[in-house]
Amino acid sequence: MNGETLLTLNEGKTLEFKRDLSSPKGLLKTLVAFANTAGGKLIIGVEDKTRQVIGVDFPLDDEERLCSLIADSISPRLVPNIEMTTVDNRTLLIVEVFPSNSRPHYLRSEGQENGVYVRLGSTNRQADRELIGELRRSAEGVSFDEMPLPELSGDDLDLKAARRAFAGKRELDEQELITLKLLRSEQGRLVPTKGAMILFGRERIFHFPDAWVQCGRFIGHDKTDIFDHIELDEPLPQTVESIMLFLKKHAMRGADFSEIQRKDVWSIPLSVLREVVINALVHTDYSQRGAPIRIAFFDDRIEVENPGILLPGMTIEDMKSGVSKIRNPVIARVFRELKLIEQWGSGVCNILYQSREMGLPEPLVQEIGMRLRFTIFLADPQVLDKQQSGSRSGSTARSESGAQSGAQSGAQSETVLLALSDTPLSAAELMHLLGLETKTGAFKRTIKELLQQALIEYTFPDKPTSRLQKYRLTKYGKVHLASTGDSHT
Repeated sequence: MNGETLLTLNEGKTLEFKRDLSSPKGLLKTLVAFANTAGGKLIIGVEDKTRQVIGVDFPLDDEERLCSLIADSISPRLVPNIEMTTVDNRTLLIVEVFPSNSRPHYLRSEGQENGVYVRLGSTNRQADRELIGELRRSAEGVSFDEMPLPELSGDDLDLKAARRAFAGKRELDEQELITLKLLRSEQGRLVPTKGAMILFGRERIFHFPDAWVQCGRFIGHDKTDIFDHIELDEPLPQTVESIMLFLKKHAMRGADFSEIQRKDVWSIPLSVLREVVINALVHTDYSQRGAPIRIAFFDDRIEVENPGILLPGMTIEDMKSGVSKIRNPVIARVFRELKLIEQWGSGVCNILYQSREMGLPEPLVQEIGMRLRFTIFLADPQVLDKQQSGSRSGSTARSESGAQSGAQSGAQSETVLLALSDTPLSAAELMHLLGLETKTGAFKRTIKELLQQALIEYTFPDKPTSRLQKYRLTKYGKVHLASTGDSHT
């Protein structure tokens, strides 16, 4: 990417502009942060606020001075790539830093404890002790949740809860626990790993005080007025269902909580949220201290926030393009075995795809403080009204037609759910059962609504357009079908 193209971009996680070398400390912090995080380019000779090209008057001298500053000020040794380019007849210096395997880098003048910086958005943030440990482990290829807890034993795991979770999938004998890295040998005895305690520990909060989830439903668009909240401290796989039950509880349209009766119309994309929740539980940095995973439900959005910035070498753009790095392989493996994760690395792509399919704004992904936040925007209730019941300002005949169409849509939904009760089916197979020759608008809306309500799901969520794609009932779909069956008997 040439200099002129770079000047059209905004400062961010991997790009910063500097006017000159007159304030070298800030510049050196940026280079350290780039090396510790995802790499980046520093452009010298550009006014960072106005983006005016100033240029450097003595590029060779400035390059030599910069190299000396880096060599004298940063440890371990950092060797960036420095190039010169010309824009508007002025010379710029482009300093490119790559993600380093020697991290954490730090400023010598501040020391190893205080001189480590990471890149968050367009700012440099001082890393705390826990993050420094995470940087060091990632460089060494060691995962936090694979580390042993030598002071504990297998008795500290709630094996009954673990076996309930794996019922019908795996027999959790001692060898299986070792295979899943829930137990590992340490000094001649089997001890639980940190991941095992986070997943199924008897006293998990004693050992990991922030390994719990806080959910809140707020009235309005900020946290001024809270209507309902829960705190979840239970085996991690079970937490997924508890979070989803809380969200479903508040998934009714309308924010006027003074009304006793509210319409039972889904207003949140449950299937998308399920992916976001699982993503947060699997990728949280459980070594961090200070706050749990938080889920905040507002009138217009739902925010899912977990401790831990992206792993070194990763950017938000990488996530959106399908690049994935696993922070917690023990937790991820268990979630995979329990079918909570369908395929490695497909989560974020699936979130984006399903949001587009439901006509929702693209979810917002941000690194805020030392946390990662997913914001899922909800459908406008007025849009839902138009989609589900049509305009009610027309003639009586149109109203009756709308009511009839709604009834047909409801009947079609029940037919689809019943058809999927025995086996997954493709769209063509469902159309055949419904007596349809083409994909009608009503059929597409039915499928879209059932996906949004998390009553059905794709068999290949990472390949939505696959010729082998089929639909199947979710756990919620089975519960819904059972409840409607009971009501009809």
